[in-house]
Amino acid sequence: KFGVSAMPVAAAPVTGGAAPAAEEKTSFTVVLTAAGDNKLGVIKAVREILPNLGLMDAKKLVESAPKDLLVDVKKPAAEEAKKKVETAGGKVELK
Repeated sequence: KFGVSAMPVAAAPVTGGAAPAAEEKTSFTVVLTAAGDNKLGVIKAVREILPNLGLMDAKKLVESAPKDLLVDVKKPAAEEAKKKVETAGGKVELK
């Protein structure tokens, strides 16, 4: 009636097997998960990391945690940003 047959569709072939689990990530996302007790210090650290961000914008970003601070950055930059925020009292996660 509709021109459709009940014939099964062929599945795509599996290629290459499992990918290596120990593959090193090259880009990271720095996520501010919590401001902690020293919110002012964390706001200052966020402004160091993102110098184009105004004071009010940095405050809103810190208060609305969890938020992405940096997206697709290299490992050294991600580690440096994480260290700055954690030194100021915030909690950061690298993804």
